[in-house]
Amino acid sequence: MTDAKLTHFAEDMKPPRERPWFFSILIHAALIAASIVMLYPLLWMLSGSIKDQNEIFGTASLIPSQFDFSSYARGWFGGQVTFGKFVWNSAVIAVLSVIGNVISCSLAAYAFARLNFWGKNFWFALMLGTLMLPYHVTLIPQYILFLKLGWVKTMLPLVAPKFLAVDAFFIFLMVQFFRGIPRELDEAAMMDGCSPWRIYWRIMLPLSLPVLATAAIFSFIWTWDDFFGPLIYLSDINTYTVQLGLRSFVDSTGSSDWSSLFAMSSLSLIPVFLIFLFFQRLLIDGIATAGLKR
Repeated sequence: MTDAKLTHFAEDMKPPRERPWFFSILIHAALIAASIVMLYPLLWMLSGSIKDQNEIFGTASLIPSQFDFSSYARGWFGGQVTFGKFVWNSAVIAVLSVIGNVISCSLAAYAFARLNFWGKNFWFALMLGTLMLPYHVTLIPQYILFLKLGWVKTMLPLVAPKFLAVDAFFIFLMVQFFRGIPRELDEAAMMDGCSPWRIYWRIMLPLSLPVLATAAIFSFIWTWDDFFGPLIYLSDINTYTVQLGLRSFVDSTGSSDWSSLFAMSSLSLIPVFLIFLFFQRLLIDGIATAGLKR
């Protein structure tokens, strides 16, 4: 080996040069400052929920002069129906949407990833094309359809489509994940006499827990936070979701109960926070491994 090659090899074997300590401090300070900027609206909302009505917009301080928790009781029990009714309605719609999306989208994804049928590539491209359609483009035709079916003013327009694999994003995510599962498993199962349905149930689903959890988490969060859909289809206050319930605290005449609004908004974040807290590992695994060969 020549001297030049030895010198180059020695330089490559040198440990990486450590960053100066002040550079690390600068990076951490910038990250902390960015975190404070992002968290400030949330902290301000939490602070406003325990402030007096007149103090919320009177000062920028996050610490109230006097802690007042009556806004939680007033917000929960002060309406025509209790806020718990809105939470229950949102929970029912969100859970049914999760079940529908996981079942229907995984079946559609399995068909695109593993089965052979006429026009497979065409239908897959058409499915991806629906991702580029704004929701407002299909809103009027959907409303007319649900109106003729007699589903308007009920929860069915918000739940029933989820069982028909209408979320192309979840289908695409699952297709990419299924393609990363070795086909040898399918071939071995078919040699043992397994049908496509049994392969889907016994092999694909157990191996696809991360991507299924990802679809379930996103489906729950998007459904829980949805405001426009319930606003269009729900008119009875007994069927209102959390988002419509929060809107009821705002009065166009100027007599809005802001402290109760902030209190109930804080409580409405708890389910989403808990879902992400306990399932973040599966969420990250599902996104990171989708489309990768394993």
